[in-house]
Amino acid sequence: QVMLVETGGGSVQAGGSLRLSCAVSKSTSMNYCLAWFRQVPANERETVAIINSDGRTVYAESAKGRFTISKDNTKNTLYLQLNSLKPEDTAMYYCAADRACAWAPKLWNYWGQGTQVTVSS
Repeated sequence: QVMLVETGGGSVQAGGSLRLSCAVSKSTSMNYCLAWFRQVPANERETVAIINSDGRTVYAESAKGRFTISKDNTKNTLYLQLNSLKPEDTAMYYCAADRACAWAPKLWNYWGQGTQVTVSS
């Protein structure tokens, strides 16, 4: 069974940084595609970044140059480094896993519970 648990959210001022972590069940980080998504109330969940089992990454335009997705297979942990944060980055951030690397959030089957990121101006 695939389990994911996010940590690392919090409140930060604009321009600040946060590092989100997602602990995943054993072997998931090596064999599954992993991703970060975010959602604000009343909006649809959106893709932030994806990393495949080989370590290849893809980012949403809003994340390029500011966010970095990475993983440590030895620690079974997925990361999202958030730099130069803006108030519009405020959202609940979720990590997810699936066998396939789809862009659409609705195609992902395994989800964490989410961690809140709040950026003040």
